[in-house]
Amino acid sequence: MKKVIIFSVAFLMVFAALYSCRGRERVEEVTPPPPPPPEVEEQPEVEEVEEVEEPVVVEEPEPTEEEIFMSKTLEEINLEAPLQMIHFDFDRYFIRDDAKPVLEANAEWLKKYDSVVILIEGHCDERGTEEYNLALGEKRAKSTLDYLSSLGISADRIRTISYGKSMPLDPGHNEIAWQKNRRAKFLMIKK
Repeated sequence: MKKVIIFSVAFLMVFAALYSCRGRERVEEVTPPPPPPPEVEEQPEVEEVEEVEEPVVVEEPEPTEEEIFMSKTLEEINLEAPLQMIHFDFDRYFIRDDAKPVLEANAEWLKKYDSVVILIEGHCDERGTEEYNLALGEKRAKSTLDYLSSLGISADRIRTISYGKSMPLDPGHNEIAWQKNRRAKFLMIKK
C-alpha cells in the first residue's frame, strides 16, 4: 500500500504539474501579446537648400521708330516705299493738285528722318523722242524738288535724275499705261 500511495501522490503531482502548465498556455493564448513598439521610419536627411534670389528680369524697352528705321538697309526701306510717287499730266511738269497732299506727307516723313538723302526720278510715257522725254523727266524731278523745298526740306538732301521713257512702270501702249508712267518716284540713297 505504501507503494500505491507513493504512486498516487506521484501521479497527482505530475497531473498537478501538467494542469498548471496547461493553464498557463491557456492564459497565454487568451492574453494577446503586447503590440510591438511602433517602428520609426528613418527620414532621409534633408539637405539644407540655399535660397537663391530670382534673377531680376530687365525688360528691354521697345525700340523707337527711329531705331527700327536705322536698323533697316536702304534696300529694305525702299521696298517699303515710305515716300509715295506722284503723277503728271501729258506733256506737263507742274505739280497737280492731287499730288500736293502726297508731297506734304512725304515732306513730313523727311522732316522726321532728317538725315535721309533722297533721289527723285523723273519718268515719262513712251510718246515723244528720247531727248525730249529726258528733258521733260528732268523738269518733273526738278519741280518736285522745288515743291519739297517750299515745304521746308533742304535741297541739299535731294538729288534728281531723269530716265525719260526708258523705265516704264506699265509696258502697255494705251492711256492707262501712259498715266502710270508719267511720274516722279522717290528712292532713299542715304540715311
